[in-house]
Amino acid sequence: MKACFMGLGYIGLPTSIIAAANGIQVHGVDINPEVVKQTNAGHLHIIEPGLEEMLRQVVSSGKFKADVKPEQSDAYFIVVPTPFKGDHQPDISYVEAATRSVTPLLKEGDLFVIESTSPVGTTELMAELIHQLRPELNGKIHIAYCPERVLPGNVIYELTHNDRVIGGLTPEATQKAIEFYATFVTGTLHPTNARTAEMCKLTENSSRDVQIAFANELSMICEKAGINVWDLIALANRHPRVNILQPGCGVGGHCIAVDPYFITAAYPEQAQIIAKARQINNFKAQWCAERAKNAVLRFQLDHGRKPQIALMGLAFKPNIDDLRESPAVEIVEELTRELADYPIDVVEPNIKSHPKHELTDYRTAYERADVVVLLTAHEPFKSLKWDDNKVILDFCGIFRR
Repeated sequence: MKACFMGLGYIGLPTSIIAAANGIQVHGVDINPEVVKQTNAGHLHIIEPGLEEMLRQVVSSGKFKADVKPEQSDAYFIVVPTPFKGDHQPDISYVEAATRSVTPLLKEGDLFVIESTSPVGTTELMAELIHQLRPELNGKIHIAYCPERVLPGNVIYELTHNDRVIGGLTPEATQKAIEFYATFVTGTLHPTNARTAEMCKLTENSSRDVQIAFANELSMICEKAGINVWDLIALANRHPRVNILQPGCGVGGHCIAVDPYFITAAYPEQAQIIAKARQINNFKAQWCAERAKNAVLRFQLDHGRKPQIALMGLAFKPNIDDLRESPAVEIVEELTRELADYPIDVVEPNIKSHPKHELTDYRTAYERADVVVLLTAHEPFKSLKWDDNKVILDFCGIFRR
């Protein structure tokens, strides 16, 4: 079998590599020529433990090749971004463009799967588009939706071991997709219809967003009440049926911070809790930025000089290089803009450079800082020792004070 993966990003690239490692001939497509060049040279353009070695193996074996254009295959997978337009309205133009690009290559019996996070009904819309362009294929190809469920930093394990939900437009399409994923997924493959599969992906991440919103709201309440939120959550979680998550400086990433909007945009009257959770998690980043600015100004008043500031972390979650939708980035942007006359060190140990900020080693930044703002709980930060001589704003639970 030959499979064509449209999109070599955080999901498309790992999935295509793992498919190739399991014997499938893979043609990976990306519109960025530099990504294609780097991939064919056996180098990852993302950070994912263990994946680069696997990439080199499948490239050298001839099982994987990247290009800027698709080739005729037996199965096609759409793994492109679905950004927003306007007021958090989903933009499926990338999905449509990828679909249009492979439609001339489709033949009877082929499998066409969308993995991109999509509004409910997108798979049906793409099926209509294919049938408009190739009416002779109506009822003769298999079209399905299969969302990913992976955690950056543990993608190889999760892509192979996690259960998958697979929804076809027909039972035959569902079965055809299940047969493909069974070549490299050891988790259970759960059959359903396309609309349910689309909503399942959105539901999973919206549920997480709501749970995190509770923790973030609780942290703001505790700050007002003079209570250590970390101690409180640890005690509350001693209840056998309570499992409160840990608060942070907001919610980031291209799933939890994004997917709820696909529901609220389509069902604004019904999605009340989901919409409120998004507001709370967005507000938490603003709340953290205000606390940091107030701490800086208080230090200046108390000491008669501008403090040295360390902003610790840019990634949206610990120990990865992914900055997409990161509340830490939002906070750093606001603080560096509004405190432009202050000496500021920006720290992110998981990337080599940043287009806007000069990065500083975390130990150097912490040692010379008067005000420390901890935004992401990266593992190296946990080696730092509490210093009573510093003003430390711990928004991610490094010290849990």
